[in-house]
Amino acid sequence: MNIQPKSNDLNTVKTHVMSIVEGIEKGITYEESGIVDDDSCNATDGISGLDYIADVLDIEYTVNHKGEYLGARILVAFGGPTIWVDTRRQTVEGAWWGDCYTESYHTDAMDIDDACREVFSCDINV
Repeated sequence: MNIQPKSNDLNTVKTHVMSIVEGIEKGITYEESGIVDDDSCNATDGISGLDYIADVLDIEYTVNHKGEYLGARILVAFGGPTIWVDTRRQTVEGAWWGDCYTESYHTDAMDIDDACREVFSCDINV
């Protein structure tokens, strides 16, 4: 029987998480994101938080007992690895096959948290 050695899943998770942290802290251009916009935006312009969350897989909102927005967990990748952005704790959490890696971010260049707050307020006022 030929058993292949297990790949280094933790390094894979860490690489993905760090890539997302870098994008959150430095911003992502339209070109980097693959978003095709009309002629009003340059390919080198940065996308907004609303652009960033437009195609996410899920958003879980954290609210207090008054129903006030505190933050959000955004599912940005699923299946290998699974990655969540947590705007309340300002972390990116990745997991794959039992290996987990979490990294903090300190700057939200796209205002992802504000975008989530805006969408949350629209959702509850419908």
